Amino acid sequence: MLPSRTLGARLKCELFQRTGSFKPRGALSRLSAFTPEERARGAITISAGNHAQGLAYAAALEGIDALVVMWRGVSAVKVAATRGYGATVDLAAASPVEAFERLGRLAAETGRVLVHPHEDPLVLAGHGTVGLEVEEEAPEADAVIVPVGGGGLVAGVQAAVGARTRVVAVEPERSRALHAGIEAGRPVEVACASVADGLNAPRCGALPLELCRDLERVLVTEEEIEEAFRFLYARAKLAVEPAGAVAAAALLAGKVRAERPVVIVSGGNVDPEIASGILASR
Repeated sequence: MLPSRTLGARLKCELFQRTGSFKPRGALSRLSAFTPEERARGAITISAGNHAQGLAYAAALEGIDALVVMWRGVSAVKVAATRGYGATVDLAAASPVEAFERLGRLAAETGRVLVHPHEDPLVLAGHGTVGLEVEEEAPEADAVIVPVGGGGLVAGVQAAVGARTRVVAVEPERSRALHAGIEAGRPVEVACASVADGLNAPRCGALPLELCRDLERVLVTEEEIEEAFRFLYARAKLAVEPAGAVAAAALLAGKVRAERPVVIVSGGNVDPEIASGILASR
């Protein structure tokens, strides 16, 4: 955790985790609970990239075969990293919605155990350790500001510390699955096209919706995300991905007010061309 005097916050730097994001927390939590029979069947999941890498890494540690469903157009850097950790990547789907449909078919055909990125209680519990560490390292914090895609991280943090600490959920305006799900009272599919590709989940999970339905929620623009990206790079010296800058964007834009906030910097897996484009665009 790093202090940022300019931002007026402490930064929980999950980009320094193995695989470059918080995702191995949930993957290790779930895989460590596999029975011998489940370990023999192997694991399957779906992801735009960071959960894919987290599961691939955790599966390699646990000696479990892993299949990851992604879709055409996701970050080539994240696909390569997922394969590098030893997982098989399926790129037959053309979109996130099609990928979720394919996930169900492949799980049934192969008999693999689904490790869902934002529906599995043990995955969420693993992510909740981020909140426990914040509570231990910054007991004076009056807000924990969390970026949201499918809802796994914010739900875990809310479950872990929400009874004692204010938790704020931040989504891109162009990827608002949590907002849409809470408004509808159920998971709904949304179009998602944010530069914060790690948060481009087509729907928020039912379990995160249940845990976060009363949570304070904020939306940030693409411009605010890019400004926060540049700020973290220049002032905090953090090579984040756009999704990792979303929580900071809410604070920088004045959309969250707190005296002693902690900002979750969720990941740092960014295509160099995207990073250089954002840094040069100001």
